[in-house]
Amino acid sequence: MKLYTAPLSMFGAKVQIAALEKGLAFDYEMVPFDRDDRYEPKHPEVLRINPKRQVPVLIDGDVELFDSTQIFEYLEDIAPEPPLWPGNAAQRALARQLEHLSDEVFFPHVIRLMGLQHDMQSEAAIAACAGCARFYERMEERLAHGDYLAGAYSFADIAFYMAHVFADRKGAGMTAATPRLLAWRERIGARPPVREVVGRMMAFLASQNRPVPVYLQSLLGA
Repeated sequence: MKLYTAPLSMFGAKVQIAALEKGLAFDYEMVPFDRDDRYEPKHPEVLRINPKRQVPVLIDGDVELFDSTQIFEYLEDIAPEPPLWPGNAAQRALARQLEHLSDEVFFPHVIRLMGLQHDMQSEAAIAACAGCARFYERMEERLAHGDYLAGAYSFADIAFYMAHVFADRKGAGMTAATPRLLAWRERIGARPPVREVVGRMMAFLASQNRPVPVYLQSLLGA
């Protein structure tokens, strides 16, 4: 299997973590990334396979996939152990919903912040940070029920952890107002696959003389 991703691709990192959790071997091709967190130039295989012109893109023989969730579902089918969706049908549905919310409700606030780094006191930036904070509060409530977002550790936890890494980088980090969520972040961040993937990402940032979140700086010496 070959995965086209990028050093600062949040969605590519989701797939990489899931693959490592399952013990799957990949060939990775990292496409160039610029200082605005965009990758250029577009890789010809990415352009051929993904009409959205984005990474990640997976090639496995005749199978060609894009979109991190669709790639993950394929990995779950071909390597069901260890599972990264809960076994219980209701919890599995919840995990799928939470993963979708991380990508489609939470992360759009972060995308808005990417274009507002020059004016973080603007009304738009304040609104985006408030949107992230509301989502953190919602996840804090979820964690009243257990150590993970939907019962067992799942792709929902991977998705939200990675989305938060980017939120923190762009000025919408967690605070002491969500202690369960902070403990969850430590729990997820301690997993070897997460440390490996996020560690590479933080090393890339450091190599570009770009800030590394305080809670992830220990990975630079790992």
